[in-house]
Amino acid sequence: MPSAAAFAAQLALPIRDPELFGQALVHSSYLHEHRSAAGGHNERLEFLGDAVVSLVISEALYRLRPGDDEGALSARRAAIVSTAGLARLANRLELGAWLLLGEGESQRGGRRRPSLLASAFEAVAGAVYLDLGFEAVRDWIVGVAAPELASDAAVGSLKSPKSRLQEQTQRLAGERPAYRLAGVSGPDHERVFVVEVSVGGQVVGRGAGASRRIAETTAASAALHDLGETDAASPRAPRSAAVGPLAE
Repeated sequence: MPSAAAFAAQLALPIRDPELFGQALVHSSYLHEHRSAAGGHNERLEFLGDAVVSLVISEALYRLRPGDDEGALSARRAAIVSTAGLARLANRLELGAWLLLGEGESQRGGRRRPSLLASAFEAVAGAVYLDLGFEAVRDWIVGVAAPELASDAAVGSLKSPKSRLQEQTQRLAGERPAYRLAGVSGPDHERVFVVEVSVGGQVVGRGAGASRRIAETTAASAALHDLGETDAASPRAPRSAAVGPLAE
């Protein structure tokens, strides 16, 4: 891809396989509209990069925070590798501007969508790992995530909306929240999942997202809002992302 070498140069990465690196920048929506223009989209690289990023961040936190227990390390890792956390890293690299998106995806603001940016960051990490090896990708990811790795934010503020909702409902009602897939719409490459979260049979939140996991987190954020908890620490979508009315 013409943009791959330029993007790699911007990141100061001495890539050896421009075709592989270029594939990391191809979203499935682009391939859907331009089947002969790209060798493949970035989802396989995203799969690999997910594991690479998690390992790198885990190792870095283990070395940087010798006083943290497993729970604290897990919370800090989850905040960094969440959708919003990885999207923050992608924005730091201006990754959205380099992505190849389908026209429809681009017009809908795909270059700013956290889930798309997070996936693209993982795909780039996967490509760097395959092309340059583990040491190179480790140094690169640690450098990009340096502010987050050095953060002294309280562990409680880093927990995901789903974890905080479960803690709150167990404390207030002695019950765990239950998530139900309420619907799926859109073509295969643009799925929208809608999830409802209930406590004691009562729907307390509803949300949507590009995956069931994201929709569940969005629903948990909506529930926390309605239960009176400010969700500023949410690693995903805010209350405004809720879909439809909540059950009374």
